[in-house]
Amino acid sequence: MSESHSPIRVSAIVPAYNEAERIGGVLWPLLHAPSVGEIIVVDDGSTDGTAEVARSFGVKVISLPVNCGKSAALDRGVQKARYETLLFLDADLVGLRPDHIERMVQTYIQEKRDMVVGIFRRGRLNTDLAQTIAPYLSGQRVLNKSLWKKLRRRVHTLDFGVEMALTKLALKEGWNQTFVELDGVTHVMKEEKFGFSRGLASRLKMYTDIVRSVFTRVTE
Repeated sequence: MSESHSPIRVSAIVPAYNEAERIGGVLWPLLHAPSVGEIIVVDDGSTDGTAEVARSFGVKVISLPVNCGKSAALDRGVQKARYETLLFLDADLVGLRPDHIERMVQTYIQEKRDMVVGIFRRGRLNTDLAQTIAPYLSGQRVLNKSLWKKLRRRVHTLDFGVEMALTKLALKEGWNQTFVELDGVTHVMKEEKFGFSRGLASRLKMYTDIVRSVFTRVTE
């Protein structure tokens, strides 16, 4: 039976780079979310066994030979996705539950939105504050594959700026979008993963990508 004649199922895509210790906290709720039809982990050149951990959950794993960046990893997942409706989730989420996933997907379906963005609430102060100030930087999203394809020409140059690029395109084209609160959800910060110096460098690169995406045309 085709997707158009059955309840909408989504392809969940999780880009992951060296998240072996954390990815299970995302895969478990995905496996218990009724709307999720398939789970694709894109291992972005990890060196810590992320792919092996993901495979132990029985999900589809795409392994990239080198680290290509978040946007390219997402695009590889989209290319392999079975369903037209996509769910993007970061691999380092803490506190994610199946009902969070269902809330995002059902809001997308029932309110006929073009894009739904999940934002952290009551997880911990620093991540709550960051997403209150800049909710459009969240990596937790539901959208249709056709909308992603509009961005595809540019994703390989955006890296972490992909969320900003999606936001720009949504505003430019007038997408019908909304935010869904993910209560109790947060993520592991880069300084916690890599140590202060390396984490700070990674954070600065992320901010550089975001700023660059502001000045990048998202369509031809």
